[in-house]
Amino acid sequence: MRTSELPLSIVESAQFLGICALPGCKFKENRRNLQRDVEELQNQGVQDVFVFCTRGELHKYRVPSLLDAYRRQGFRVHHLPFPDGGAPELEQCGQILEELRLSLEDNRRTVIHCYGGLGRSGLVASCLLLQLSVTMTANQAIEILRELRGGGAIQTVKQYNFLHEFREKYAAFQQSREPSTERPVSR
Repeated sequence: MRTSELPLSIVESAQFLGICALPGCKFKENRRNLQRDVEELQNQGVQDVFVFCTRGELHKYRVPSLLDAYRRQGFRVHHLPFPDGGAPELEQCGQILEELRLSLEDNRRTVIHCYGGLGRSGLVASCLLLQLSVTMTANQAIEILRELRGGGAIQTVKQYNFLHEFREKYAAFQQSREPSTERPVSR
């Protein structure tokens, strides 16, 4: 079970974010053992797991009981699925980033994964880097993830564009959710 550790020291945090492929996956050339993979994550000290695969994918890759296996091992499970090759809606992205931030601030050993640990996981990790650093560019975040996980990280045009538009769109989204401080005009 290969877990890559993204050092968040590059954005002035002492934490690491783990990224891995789908534990227990039995699909095509993958013949992983779910119990052994979950125990390996536990041996690595993992406490929180973020899963971006849909329930349909968990069935397709023959790990329909993955979320329950995590819970039985004592992991805090964050199941926040969005489609393979895609990007989350801004509201869901905000939820993912907020839950990640809380896990990391609580010094909880945290791992994120999708099917391969490349596209969706790379996208979320890049968004986290962009959120934690005002100076990092989308291209820098992508390069960091590709050095860590390989050239397949950030896989689609949709994911690439999402990252390049992330700061502007996310800032506008957050502003739209804040209560207005303007007082109504009385006549």
